[in-house]
Amino acid sequence: MDEQAFVPQNDFARLDAIELAELVHRKEVSAIELVEGAIARIERLNPQTNAVIATMYEEARRVARGCLPDAPFAGVPFLLKDSLTSYAGVPTTSASRLLCGRVAEHDSALVARLKRAGLIVLGKTNCAEFGLLPTTEPILFGATRNPWNPQCSPGGSSGGSAAAVAAGMVTMAHGTDGGGSIRIPASCCGVFGMKPTRGLNPSGPKYGDAQVRLVVEHALTRSVRDSAALLDATARPDLRDPHRSAAPRTKFLQEVGVDPGRLRIAFSSPGLINLHPDCADALQDAALACQHLGHEVVNAGPRIDYMRAAQLFTTLWTAACAATLDGIAHRDGTSIGSGDVEPLTWLLYETGRRVSASEYESVIRELEDMARSIAGFFAEFDVWLTPVVSEPPPLLGSFDAPLDDRFAAFRRASVFAPVAALCNVTGQPAMSVPLYWNARGLPIGSHFAGRFGDDATLFRLAGQLEQFRPWKGRRPMVC
Repeated sequence: MDEQAFVPQNDFARLDAIELAELVHRKEVSAIELVEGAIARIERLNPQTNAVIATMYEEARRVARGCLPDAPFAGVPFLLKDSLTSYAGVPTTSASRLLCGRVAEHDSALVARLKRAGLIVLGKTNCAEFGLLPTTEPILFGATRNPWNPQCSPGGSSGGSAAAVAAGMVTMAHGTDGGGSIRIPASCCGVFGMKPTRGLNPSGPKYGDAQVRLVVEHALTRSVRDSAALLDATARPDLRDPHRSAAPRTKFLQEVGVDPGRLRIAFSSPGLINLHPDCADALQDAALACQHLGHEVVNAGPRIDYMRAAQLFTTLWTAACAATLDGIAHRDGTSIGSGDVEPLTWLLYETGRRVSASEYESVIRELEDMARSIAGFFAEFDVWLTPVVSEPPPLLGSFDAPLDDRFAAFRRASVFAPVAALCNVTGQPAMSVPLYWNARGLPIGSHFAGRFGDDATLFRLAGQLEQFRPWKGRRPMVC
């Protein structure tokens, strides 16, 4: 260890990314020491979690020993989800046999910004195949285990990133969210997960309109301020994106700690006929916490047919799956068979190929009507509080489907996280805040959604909740 270092390696895991960057800036530790510490933690903890499925240690060491940029996260270790985002010279498989060995030729726009922010990528994290399920149990890499209980799912599809952050391998990790894939694992793993407003972060150059504007990218973090500072570093308009948002008017990091004022918060559990008692308790607890902080909390929700919304989203999701696989086949000049992907992926692919152009357009229009209705609801309320998931972290294997009903897994997914996907349809910001642990010691996040483009209010509220109910000191079984 460098003689200048005053912080023991074991203590690095207790700090957030901003604190680590400050140590490097003050030359109290070096970037290579942070990298070696994170590598040691990954090597020790990953056999128990299977969160990291590919390592980039030598590349990380090369970057750490080089000239670091003058940037907010200079020298801080980071992990990338093995989906959508490309790092030049490294494969991106989306946990599918179909993409094994395909090495990226360039950095994606977001990765370029992450590098400019000073982050050092150590490897890739596990995910559901093509991000299609809210659990992380791909056949290719095997299941990721929840650090709070290794028999349970970490959620998905960004479950590897959530598990890595919860276990303390790194302080924050990349995630993608097309139907709750940042917020669901954040809830299951007891970390903070923010889905920004659509178009704040770039999705290009390859995926300018990923899955019909549903998918956005950001991160899972231990602290609210890390999430805010990272979004400051990456969020600005990209002229190549067809659905870019306006540049933020203020720095999100400055919003954390600012008094949000007296917010009008609606809370409800829409469409959750079988809401688990622990999740009902978590919702009530979050509502009471907001009330204690001086906010007006009202039992209300937008007038939406949630069953119909799930049906429409399923049509959109299957069509996107078909387009993804057909796009890969077209690019490679090959045909795709059922043996190239998991059985559920193939079923979604075949279902999606049967969606006609007119049906697809009708679905888009109907979902846009729902989005307008939800936008009208936010004319009356500042924030909408709901459960992230309808049950605590389920056991691994809970999303396995019988051979005679493969679609059962996807139906279960829509019941497991029925609200999260609505915010992907509307494009509005939403977050999972780790405020509650049940009697078995399993985390259950609280879902807060804000107005389109009003990420700042959510960061103010999240910072207030973090101060009121700190979670930083909680440690899972595997850490």
